[in-house]
Amino acid sequence: MSEQSSQGDDDPGEPLRLSVIVPVWQEAATIQATLQHLASIREAGHQVIVVDGGSDDGTPQLAEPRCDRVLSSGGRGRACQMNAGAEVATGNVLLFLHADTRLPGSTLAALKRFHTSRNAWGRFNVRLSGKRPLFRVIEWFMNRRSWLTGIATGDQALFVRRPVFEALRGFREIPLMEDVELSARLRLVSRPFCVTDPVVTDSRRWEQQGAWRTIFLMWRLRWRYWRGESPESLANAYRSDVRNAQEP
Repeated sequence: MSEQSSQGDDDPGEPLRLSVIVPVWQEAATIQATLQHLASIREAGHQVIVVDGGSDDGTPQLAEPRCDRVLSSGGRGRACQMNAGAEVATGNVLLFLHADTRLPGSTLAALKRFHTSRNAWGRFNVRLSGKRPLFRVIEWFMNRRSWLTGIATGDQALFVRRPVFEALRGFREIPLMEDVELSARLRLVSRPFCVTDPVVTDSRRWEQQGAWRTIFLMWRLRWRYWRGESPESLANAYRSDVRNAQEP
């Protein structure tokens, strides 16, 4: 495995203490498998926190035996959930993981290297779970875009040093683009540490809504965001597009 970073001298101070924060909502069908993939991280002495956004399908109860803490954020919205998890986390590095994303087996080794680097934050390359050749093209563009811009999205399992996250006051609690917004602020602190061993993200969203439709939707939303449109307006546009895609 290789990664791009501005490496400094090894820090002989405190070792890596990782807190993985997983925001969830209505994930009863998948939460047990999600947390099983994180079992080796817990066994190594690190922390896994699940933050529920008001599920009524039993997600919190299914998660409880397989993580260190289950919280309720008091409302849906990944930004709110991830900030709630960060408040109770004990780690010196926080990693924010979507429930449909799987970390590579080399995660702890990579984050130990990050911990001794000068970088303030980082992200993984991403791979989509689907087998279609189009998904390989989408992955390439996602990873290349992130490399060139220094901006990461939630699918890339963003991680950050806790003091930096706290100094920036965490995620802005907006309904969409919270990961892009935080990345833009983190980029002012340092370039991201890039782990090239990819996380694997479920491609069901692309498959259910149509790959090309999803590509155009996400680029359209990002373009409108960079032009200054409010996250609330973009969230409404996203929900409307998803509803239209689901109609027969």
